[in-house]
Amino acid sequence: MAVLCLMGMAAHAQQNLSWGQGPQVASPDVHADNTVTFNLVAPEAQKVQITGDFLPPKKVEFQGNTYETTPDPVDLVKDDKGVWSYTTGPLKPELYTYNMIVDGVKIIDPLNVYNIRDINNLFSVLLIGGDARTDLYKVNKVAHGTVSKVWYESPTAGLTRRCTVYTPAGYETSGKDYPVFYLLHGIGGDENAWSELGRAAQIMDNLIAQGKAEPMILVMTNGNISEEACPGETSNGFRVPTMSLPKTMEGSFETAFPDVVKFIEKTYRVKKDKAHRAIAGLSMGGFHSLFVSINNPDMFGYIGLFSAAVDQQQADPNGHPEIYADRNGKIDGLFAKKPNLFWIGIGKTDFLYKNNTDLRAYLDSKHHKYTYLETEGGHIWRNWRIYLSEFTPLLFK
Repeated sequence: MAVLCLMGMAAHAQQNLSWGQGPQVASPDVHADNTVTFNLVAPEAQKVQITGDFLPPKKVEFQGNTYETTPDPVDLVKDDKGVWSYTTGPLKPELYTYNMIVDGVKIIDPLNVYNIRDINNLFSVLLIGGDARTDLYKVNKVAHGTVSKVWYESPTAGLTRRCTVYTPAGYETSGKDYPVFYLLHGIGGDENAWSELGRAAQIMDNLIAQGKAEPMILVMTNGNISEEACPGETSNGFRVPTMSLPKTMEGSFETAFPDVVKFIEKTYRVKKDKAHRAIAGLSMGGFHSLFVSINNPDMFGYIGLFSAAVDQQQADPNGHPEIYADRNGKIDGLFAKKPNLFWIGIGKTDFLYKNNTDLRAYLDSKHHKYTYLETEGGHIWRNWRIYLSEFTPLLFK
């Protein structure tokens, strides 16, 4: 009886393992020349395709500008064993995401255990290293920092909220005070976005280990001020993630931002002055970074706008329209305080390219000094990881 019980327990524990039934294939299968073969065992399927950012994006014209959109999917070919396959050409080193489409249904790759959520989409993940930039995204044999999910009180928002905090290697025992970098996500994201999609902890570990960045604390906030934390990890239960959340860009987040700064400076060993605080964000997070900093010109010495929305919002009577009033006058006020760094990064085919060009034109007209990086591509994580890698080494020097 004991033996039968143990066998039953083992069978239950091992129920998801394959015992050699059917074709044994891997996916993705990365070859020595950086070509990649994707496989799917689906003998009954009628059509299988794959789409991902390893494929060339479509380019569309709109109002005289060229933008990039999701690439067209390509077909996999089925062999006589029911295995569908597609092999790419040689791929450049990069972190790629992709999906398969089986008879019209988009799925993650069932042979790839590595996947990631972006808002309400799941993607399979593939990392091809081999150059200095993408090696920053890898877990290398260096000293590692600690990533914590931390709850704090936000009296302004009326909520207990969560942020993700990275402390550098040695923080626990060094006794030193550290500078702080507040890093903000885009619309639909949350406090997990930069640590998961952005590889922020790996980038920080590697830059610090290489001596290219100062050891610092990285605070990744949740920019959805109506929410406690990321979907599925709040008292609201397993709600469907959405971009359509209230109070995202009407001034409430900017008004409540000092709450998280106060919490960090009370809880962690940090330097509590403008010269040792930085703020940056992508898209909506860049928008928040801009308006937090210009409304608090003595708070941050370093400001970064990554593919940022930069135009002031129309007044919302239910929000805080004063946050967005007189943007250019407040920018002048910020530069009068002489920030150490004002940094702008944007892709050539980003839909916000013109907005950022207009902002730069204003800065130039006023002789405000800033640093600018223009990259290929559009409004994509591939660029935002680059911007984080380029911006961080400039901080607290």
